[in-house]
Amino acid sequence: MNGERNNYWFNAGVALAVGLILSSLIFGWFFAKARKGDEVVTVTGAARKRIKSDLVVWTAAVTYQAPKLADAYRSLSENVPRVKQYLLGKGIPENEITVSSIATTPLHKTDENGQESSEITGYSLRQQLEVRSNDVDRVAQLAREATELIDQGILIESNPPQYYYTKLGDLKIEMLGEAAKDAKTRAEKIAASTGNRIGTVRSAKMGVMQITAADSTEVSDEGISDTTAIDKDITAVVNTSFAVE
Repeated sequence: MNGERNNYWFNAGVALAVGLILSSLIFGWFFAKARKGDEVVTVTGAARKRIKSDLVVWTAAVTYQAPKLADAYRSLSENVPRVKQYLLGKGIPENEITVSSIATTPLHKTDENGQESSEITGYSLRQQLEVRSNDVDRVAQLAREATELIDQGILIESNPPQYYYTKLGDLKIEMLGEAAKDAKTRAEKIAASTGNRIGTVRSAKMGVMQITAADSTEVSDEGISDTTAIDKDITAVVNTSFAVE
């Protein structure tokens, strides 16, 4: 009787042990699958494209000083039309030229310490001309040649042209798509190297756009929007996380 009872408890213990082992194996399998589904690979995809500016804004200012306001105004009113005629002669359409209003600055006498007094010794008058055009190459050349006017006795100050790309909105969408493709390709290579494959996208974050002068390596956390160069490089970055299967 005691032998049968001992045999019963022995068999029950074996069954319990086997059950615990099987439970552990099943739980471990599910746990491993769950952990594998939770694994992600995070990559950064990038895309770069060369673009050419399609809008240029160039400004030049004419300035004259004279003891009397009327004399300074006379010089300005005679020479600003000459500058405008020069621009027209260079092939710039009149509707692309804007002439600003005149800015007047009184000139004050200074003492031996360089401090200005209330006494007015003359006037400085300044008028600005702006050219806004899609003919980027023509205006770029014009800006370089405008100093010819100095030889004609015109006191002109030529500012560096500012170059823009007006189709940036549409291009950004295209570039982000290319950067996302690059991110997926990188993730697939990383996963394949460990015998896995990527699954669905878990998260995606767009980085800032970098619009730099051509071949520049400059970057900024806030993004760059270059206006100094005709030819530019636009770079888009996307940080993406993929599930690993």
